[in-house]
Amino acid sequence: MNPNWNQIVREHLAALRLPPEREIEIVEEQALHLEAAYEDALAAGLSEAEAKARALRSYDWRLLECELSRAEQPPAARALQPPLELIERKGGMRMESLLQDLRYGARMLLKRPGFTLIAVATLSLGIGANTAIFSVINAVLLRPLPYEESERLVFLSERTKQMDDISIAWPNYLDWRARNSVFEKIGAYNRDSYNLTESGEPERLQAAQVTADLFAALRVRAALGRLFTNDEDKPGAAPAVVLSHGLWQRRFGGDPNIVNKAIKLNDQNYAVVGVTPPGFQYPARVDLWVSVGRLTGSDAYQGRGNHMGLYGVARLKPGVTIEQASAEMAHIADELEKQFPATNQGQQVSVATLKDSIVADAGSALWVLSGAVGFVLLIACANVANLLLAWASTRRREIAVRLAMGAGRGRIVRQLLTESVLLALLGGGLGVAIAAWGVDAILAISPGSIPRASEIGLNGVVLAFTAAVSVITGVAFGSLPAWQAGAVSLQNTLKESGRGLVAGRPWARNILVVGQIALTMALLVGAGLLIRSFYLLQQVNPGFAYDRLLSFRVALPERKYPELVQRVNFYKQLVENLRALPGVESAAVSSGLPLGNTSWQTRLLFDGRPIPPPNERPVVDTLLAGPDYFRTMGIPLLSGRGFDERDNRDHLRSKDLRDYNEGMRFVAGVNAVIVDEEFARRFFPGEDAVGRRIRLFGDPDDPQVSSPTIVGVVGRVKVDGLRAESNRPQCYVPFYQMPFAGMSVVVKSSLAAGDPAQLIAAARRQVTRLDAAQPIYSIRTMEKIRSDSLASERLNLALLGLFAALAIALAAVGLYGVMSYVVAQRTHEIGVRLAVGARARDVFGLIVGQGAKLALSGVALGLCGALALTRLIRRLLFGVSPTDPLTFTAIALLLTIVALLACWLPARRATKVDPLIALRHE
Repeated sequence: MNPNWNQIVREHLAALRLPPEREIEIVEEQALHLEAAYEDALAAGLSEAEAKARALRSYDWRLLECELSRAEQPPAARALQPPLELIERKGGMRMESLLQDLRYGARMLLKRPGFTLIAVATLSLGIGANTAIFSVINAVLLRPLPYEESERLVFLSERTKQMDDISIAWPNYLDWRARNSVFEKIGAYNRDSYNLTESGEPERLQAAQVTADLFAALRVRAALGRLFTNDEDKPGAAPAVVLSHGLWQRRFGGDPNIVNKAIKLNDQNYAVVGVTPPGFQYPARVDLWVSVGRLTGSDAYQGRGNHMGLYGVARLKPGVTIEQASAEMAHIADELEKQFPATNQGQQVSVATLKDSIVADAGSALWVLSGAVGFVLLIACANVANLLLAWASTRRREIAVRLAMGAGRGRIVRQLLTESVLLALLGGGLGVAIAAWGVDAILAISPGSIPRASEIGLNGVVLAFTAAVSVITGVAFGSLPAWQAGAVSLQNTLKESGRGLVAGRPWARNILVVGQIALTMALLVGAGLLIRSFYLLQQVNPGFAYDRLLSFRVALPERKYPELVQRVNFYKQLVENLRALPGVESAAVSSGLPLGNTSWQTRLLFDGRPIPPPNERPVVDTLLAGPDYFRTMGIPLLSGRGFDERDNRDHLRSKDLRDYNEGMRFVAGVNAVIVDEEFARRFFPGEDAVGRRIRLFGDPDDPQVSSPTIVGVVGRVKVDGLRAESNRPQCYVPFYQMPFAGMSVVVKSSLAAGDPAQLIAAARRQVTRLDAAQPIYSIRTMEKIRSDSLASERLNLALLGLFAALAIALAAVGLYGVMSYVVAQRTHEIGVRLAVGARARDVFGLIVGQGAKLALSGVALGLCGALALTRLIRRLLFGVSPTDPLTFTAIALLLTIVALLACWLPARRATKVDPLIALRHE
């Protein structure tokens, strides 16, 4: 049974005849110390009697009684006594171990559950937000790619004056591979998709067409079977496929005997040669890999001027820098330009680290968010520091008694810092739970907008970061209160009656509040700029009417639909069937849709005009469009006509069709095009573009290259995205004259049909009626496509807005707390003022005025900081300056109003002070 420490302390203090309220306070504090010493002795293996004796020996009761007696004597009498430092200190408090500090700190926090709960909740928000953002930054920016020696991996593409990033022509890739001396391996890949049939329901799978050297460059090993060999990477090789681990598990039940089995892709049997390891995803979000080499015997791949969507991944040789690799690849590009001027003039090689190519522009946004969440943590620290300053003022007598018992001031500071760190660790523990929820929320807000998203999570590195931040945070917000508490005046504090609060140093609390408001101001301005940017983006005209539009894709296997007429008939019948459905207003097909970067780029020439060098020829965005496409999409026809049944291949001779099927360019049959208003304005200024002839797609001396006539001009459409500022003109080619196997289908529902997504089941049935083995995929409304195009902007806005809201709430609470403390501290003064005739509104103005000075100081300081910091988010803004005066003014007014509201309640409470009660209390 534990000794009654309260009674033991009370017996030692009985001779001093202290006032009851003072005796109770001292007894409580010293009983806690004795209990801690007693429990430590028990933990060391002592018996209860021995532990009690050691605890009692740890105190010099004579010293405590002496110091308390001195505090009761007049100053003159105290001056005749020797100072405390000269009294022999036998024993004294012995709480040197960290365990003792933690135990005592825990008891003190449990004594104030309300304070502890508020402080822990405040810190958990700041630490949790920092942990969530760090988990994203760690996965995306800090952690190396999940490949062996990933720092040696580089990404390769081509570039010209007109375009910074274009795919690699296959002959150029072969020359790079043969001529370079800086890479161990250099592989290439492009993206495609395949229909999987005869293994359950038909499904469209995302695929990568790769060279065998891609896996070698990445140093990936198969989890089952093997990867591609060079023999499978040649024209005419037998079809082979490597499955992703996820597809193997999901579609084939993890069959261990899958290797060497055949699966049907695009109506052709492919032999499964292997399965990749779990988690391997390069390029991202693919289900399977096929060999690209076996496809490269076609004219399309062999043309050096054709860029078939290939990109390169290479591994640097040991000791080779990326600068050396860039220099050598530039030299190779110069040699190819001299050797093939007709196709390679002005073409260079872009060399970047593979990690940078994957992260792309996400890095700048993540670092901005990291800074913002750091501000939130600083504001939370200032709030808790203010709470500790207020609490420290109520603990001055406890600290004085401990000093009287022989504890050094450094020892006091250490104990208080231990309590602060304990608070921070509790906040960090709760913050981890908040971070786990926050990471899920971040990924849910804008799925697909964060690269390497599958690697984001709470791992050992993130938890170590949280622990470090918690400790640093505890020291940061606890230092000032601990320092002030350690500087307490011993004799004056022990002599105080204890009725009421002690003033302390108000400047510290004021500085913390001003700092909170300044940081909040900077955060709010950043969030305000993003809000304006997002609003302006929402107002951008995409060039089409996105309401009531459903889209999906169909990809016909070329082996099953080798003839052009088969493709035309399939899509023509599908569109007719869809138009006949109840609730459908119109339907059409196109090769790609707006806001998705689904066009392809083509060089342009004009009949009757001089032919410029290849690297100076205009580049246009090109898409296929079927009849009624522009009406269905709501793209305005400005002049001429749209495509219709006349734009077919009937004008071609039978020999032309035969040549086409034997590999002639698609464009041989194109005799009509529609251009956008930018095309007409740039190339035919002040003239009517309709009726003019242009030349597309290739060598001007090639007689098979068509010279189509412009039959119409339509409005400009945002092809790449709402914020993309592509200056390339747009050109549409009739689908019936150039039918691709894979097309997008758009269906416009009538007003009575309501949500266009309700048509999905009916659309799928119409496709199945035409071909039971044909899946549809990429099913989205155009409203969803528009929303997805703003995914990264939405994520940045949501997170920075959330952090700004947290900041303004914490700053308001901090200002409210300080003003409440001021009112409590000045209760006597307010009572005197009211007693001598001051009006309530004068008192109200006094308190609000004091708070307004702090608020306006913080707003002014925050404005200066925001002017400097908002330049860092310039790349995240759209249509608004980083120093936008409207945003700065509005945020300053908002924060000032919130600050004044935070002062209103304490000021109102001050006007309710009863002078008689206040004066009697004092």
